[in-house]
Amino acid sequence: MRVRDGDGDGGGEVTAPPQHLVFAYYITGHGFGHATRALEVVRHLVAAGHDVHVVTAAPEFVFTTEISSPCLHIRKVLLDCGAVQADALTVDRLASLEKYHQTAVVPRESILKAEVEWLNSIKADLVVSDVVPVACRAAADAGIRSVCVTNFSWDFIYAEYVVAAGNHHRSIVWQIAEDYSHCEFLLRLPGYCPMPAFRDVIDVPLVVRRLHKSRSEVRKELGIADAIKVVIFNFGGQPAGWELKREWLPDGWLCLVCGASDTQELPPNFIKLAKDAYTPDLMAASDCMLGKIGYGTVSEALAYKLPFVFVRRDYFNEEPFLRNMLEHYQCGIEMIRRDLLTGHWKPYLLRAITLQPCYDGPINGGEVAAHILQDTAVGKKYISGKLSGARRLRDAIVLGYQLQRAPGRDVGIPDWYSLSEKETGVRQALTYHDFNGSAESSFEDFEILHGDMQGLTDTMSFLKSLSGLAGNDPRSPEKQTRERTAASVLFDWEEEIYVARAPGRLDVMGGIADYSGSLVLQMPIREACHVAVQRSDPSKQKQWKHTQARQLANGGAVPVLQIVSFGSELSNRAPTFDMDLSDFMDGDKPISYDKAKEYFSLDPSQKWAAYVAGTIFVLMTELGVRFTDSMSILVSSSVPEGKGVSSSASVEVASMSAIAAAYGLNIAPRDLALLCQKVENRVVGAPCGVMDQMASACGEANKLLAMVCQPAEVKELVNIPTHIRFWGLDSGIRHSVGGTDYGSVRVGTYMGRKMIKCAASDLLSESLPSCVPTLSGDTNPEEYEEHGVDLLKSEASMEYLCNLPPHRYEAVYAKNIPEVITGDAFLEKYGDHNDVVTQVDPKRSYCVKAPTRHPIYENFRAFKSLLTAAKTDGQLSALGELTYQCHYSYNACGLGSDGTDRLVNLVQEIQHRKTSRAGGPSLFGAKITGGGSGGSVCVIGKNCLRSSEEILEIQRRYKAATGYLPIVFEGSSPGAGKFGYLKIRRRSA
Repeated sequence: MRVRDGDGDGGGEVTAPPQHLVFAYYITGHGFGHATRALEVVRHLVAAGHDVHVVTAAPEFVFTTEISSPCLHIRKVLLDCGAVQADALTVDRLASLEKYHQTAVVPRESILKAEVEWLNSIKADLVVSDVVPVACRAAADAGIRSVCVTNFSWDFIYAEYVVAAGNHHRSIVWQIAEDYSHCEFLLRLPGYCPMPAFRDVIDVPLVVRRLHKSRSEVRKELGIADAIKVVIFNFGGQPAGWELKREWLPDGWLCLVCGASDTQELPPNFIKLAKDAYTPDLMAASDCMLGKIGYGTVSEALAYKLPFVFVRRDYFNEEPFLRNMLEHYQCGIEMIRRDLLTGHWKPYLLRAITLQPCYDGPINGGEVAAHILQDTAVGKKYISGKLSGARRLRDAIVLGYQLQRAPGRDVGIPDWYSLSEKETGVRQALTYHDFNGSAESSFEDFEILHGDMQGLTDTMSFLKSLSGLAGNDPRSPEKQTRERTAASVLFDWEEEIYVARAPGRLDVMGGIADYSGSLVLQMPIREACHVAVQRSDPSKQKQWKHTQARQLANGGAVPVLQIVSFGSELSNRAPTFDMDLSDFMDGDKPISYDKAKEYFSLDPSQKWAAYVAGTIFVLMTELGVRFTDSMSILVSSSVPEGKGVSSSASVEVASMSAIAAAYGLNIAPRDLALLCQKVENRVVGAPCGVMDQMASACGEANKLLAMVCQPAEVKELVNIPTHIRFWGLDSGIRHSVGGTDYGSVRVGTYMGRKMIKCAASDLLSESLPSCVPTLSGDTNPEEYEEHGVDLLKSEASMEYLCNLPPHRYEAVYAKNIPEVITGDAFLEKYGDHNDVVTQVDPKRSYCVKAPTRHPIYENFRAFKSLLTAAKTDGQLSALGELTYQCHYSYNACGLGSDGTDRLVNLVQEIQHRKTSRAGGPSLFGAKITGGGSGGSVCVIGKNCLRSSEEILEIQRRYKAATGYLPIVFEGSSPGAGKFGYLKIRRRSA
């Protein structure tokens, strides 16, 4: 027997008992990490003289390069499949469940029979599982004790997949949990997930592979000087298509690439490692690591104090728990996926080498686990010292907590479940946007009296920014922005503050048809606006000096509104706004909407305040609310302006939500959206429909809000199928619903509606056989008899143009709608167009036919039903075709732009190019969004890594052609209604 020596784990070998033992060690088919950690346990068992039969699908070299002994036996069998990966960063949840069904459920009886016979044939004393479910049941059937060694279990992993992929697979989860229940106890590794299926638990230290060589020895073999900075690129296998480039690394750096294919060409500053290279030695010889989170990478990064730049993966449910451990010990920095794929590595790597990882716990988990397994095999009864019932209840609570999170978004792990601050000296996790910020303050400086952050990292960041303001001294000699100086004296930090959050939205279908009553489909995006509100007695409000001076001149304290808006430098507007709330009153009644609109138009640099203060005015006008207290408001939005993703609606909805919370107003999300539409229509003066506000107020994460805008009836929240993904791509051309194109198209649409209603009235009046229709000279009166009086009556009184079916429009009305009409000609013939938010300019010419036709067909195009169709490329092609039709209909209305056309053309080119890789296209359609005339396009495609790469290709090609790099919107988050509000107060010192 030969077991290699080395720098090891600091512990001795397991002392062999008097008798020789036989272990059956089952290892899941999910990744190398399970095999490498099992290797350490197996090594100690073999060193003690025991026979270990390893049941695995992993390559033999993983074990045989470390252990050369007749006591090691490898049996190549696959009894589970783990998670099926669509690519290196994404799990296919439905495919995972289906493959497990075929691998472990269909042949279950034959598997159990075979495993029982085999266990008896080798005369196993103990079965060990990491963490194959059926192994525990087979051991029980064979009358052999079993123990599991793991940081997660498959019932936890698959439970979330079932929630997302369909309950018809839920029996898999129950079967796995039942199998685990036969296990005597669990040896639980650090970074663990909730595992309520296990009856008892024993915690063991990190299991890590030992080092064989020193840092200097490894570098000498590789020909790398000690002074050279080295990053190890470790994604468990180099994914095809990832082209690594020289300029991605800081000057003078080298990158060691694990798992690169034999044909992969690498730049000179990237070094390809052998397939069987011993990773722990290479990690210890590096300065940092770039990779994906798994138990093996995390445990060895912690053990060898290697800063770890990690990229999140989709639907790897164990990842948040391992990430939590990384961040506790100051060992991790998160890189966003886009920066990984585009090579924006330098700031992350340079930041990583400044970290000081502080894990100092034991790393001899392999030895400890082997000792416990040996004792168990000879009959020793282990008592964990933990209250098993309480522990399982706790696990079950956290399991449910995880499963109730918004799909596709991690939820933070409860403090009481993970390592405590007192034990580890917790410091906040570092992300790229934190690099230039202050880490001295934390959202934990606030006591949350009501509400839940729901794991939203942007809400945590907003509370951190508030905390930073609370400790800020505006008199400090350090240079500060005007908005930060003003915000630091905005609130009384000893009093309650109310916080609301509302996201922007991506217009998937509907767009400008919303004001015509169309069915629209809207997705709330990840980017959102946060608003903090504090009410106070006018005599006690903290005021800016110029506000105080105005109050003194007016003879005393009156209710004052003070607003600070972060991000003012980006849009060249004033960062602050203040007014006496009495300015909104005319005696004992609110002023008119026209006067309110005029009030905010006086100073263009402060017109932005209409979106915030306008919510107060609408509440006063529509609900009769009287505000006798002063009010301080802070607005911070990550929804970029002018990109067609409803930055204005998110500000309005967040502002009104926070104000309503502060004043105890119970306003339903739908009603709040309608009120916010009035802010935009009547106070700001933008003639938008209601879909933006509805999506921001009523939307839910990873669902499309299906709504009929008559005026705002939510039909349902449509789950986005897991194989479909939507992106927003910004053209760089500023969009505004207050622009003349949008307004003139709306006027043309209402003109068309008026023409159709008048034509229907004429047909109705001439519907008697004795009368002659006068709609057109060649009209046959008999053809109108079939239309029916009731039908014509409904069309003559039609409130929403979208209630007219396309066939009726084409058969009866289309031929008489003019392409263009002048304002004075329309007014002379029809009087008014009956739209309260726009006016007809007699001197303008208006396009009528295309704006009239668009909402009628857009309502017909809304593809809600297709989203639930079979998972095929045909389904995606049909959805894509509908988006293209919508896009060109916008162009016909005059709402296109060169930039959005260029983006749509790039999507089409990539979709249809002959050189596309096997498997067909991954992008299927695109359309201009919202009010058009620039802004963003919505792209639909497969949810896979290749589609993300093609989106990046579109970004690069657009920049090469225009000089502008488009912003990409991806991901989703809950609307204001789902978020509710937070009531917070700064903790006393």
